[in-house]
Amino acid sequence: MVLKFESLFLSVRRMSSVDVTAIESNFNRKLVEPRQKTTILDCGFYKNLPASYKKFYLEWKYTVPKPVHYIPKEGKYYKNPDNGNIEIVQNVPIPLSECPQESEGIWGGEAVIDGFVRLLKGKHRVHDLGPAPRFWFPQLYRSVIYSEILDKYMFCEVTKRAINLINNHYGLDNYLLETKACDLRNILAIKLKRKLLLSLLHKSLYPNDEVKQEEIYNKYKKYLDGYTPEEIEWFGLTLDEAILKLRGIMIYESEQPKIPLKIKFRRDFLKELSEENENQSTIVAEPWYKKKLLSFK
Repeated sequence: MVLKFESLFLSVRRMSSVDVTAIESNFNRKLVEPRQKTTILDCGFYKNLPASYKKFYLEWKYTVPKPVHYIPKEGKYYKNPDNGNIEIVQNVPIPLSECPQESEGIWGGEAVIDGFVRLLKGKHRVHDLGPAPRFWFPQLYRSVIYSEILDKYMFCEVTKRAINLINNHYGLDNYLLETKACDLRNILAIKLKRKLLLSLLHKSLYPNDEVKQEEIYNKYKKYLDGYTPEEIEWFGLTLDEAILKLRGIMIYESEQPKIPLKIKFRRDFLKELSEENENQSTIVAEPWYKKKLLSFK
């Protein structure tokens, strides 16, 4: 045992300072640069989806939503009342289950929770039978909601939390446009938000009343600042819908006649010459080729 320890000590002493620094740098690199989590968008044909759709999908499926079914603890540490030990605060989100009925209403971030409860047997329930599966369902109501941008009344299933959120935002449109996709969760709410953004982008609201159109557009146009036109076109699509749209774009581009590069360069060159002639009539400008020649130095 002593010989093994001495041989290990000698091998460590023989290590050069370069080897030690290399090991330290590799260790620090692993700490500073953690491995990125791969998503479904990094696999197969999904890689070809544009960045505008990936931004929406990551916000919808991979962003941690606001806590709805639990109350997060504040601070980094807390005192356990059972044993009096100081423990680290861990706010772990409760996993939620998806159901078909969820896509037919606006639930305000609520969902079905599947978990376990501990059953007790006997008159005084003192015998532990172990955990048993159980589901917790949100309480749903049939209600009518109104969209000012679309000028439509809609009859759908809502929760009491969704009604409170709509009232706190002073209307359905403000609630949908201000809330992130991860907090909306339901596909119906996300599709409605897509319609609202497209109506504001194309200014297709109230086509028969121009005065009302300008009034509503000026009221809600501030929500367009957070999106580009391309992001709005891809917002609210499911993966299957995004793939179909991407394939349609690729087919359309393949059917278009391809212009040779020499013709394209000739058009650009003639355009530069025409712009140069217009500038020379007012201001004596440098030749267009001078800047390009200076860039090669």
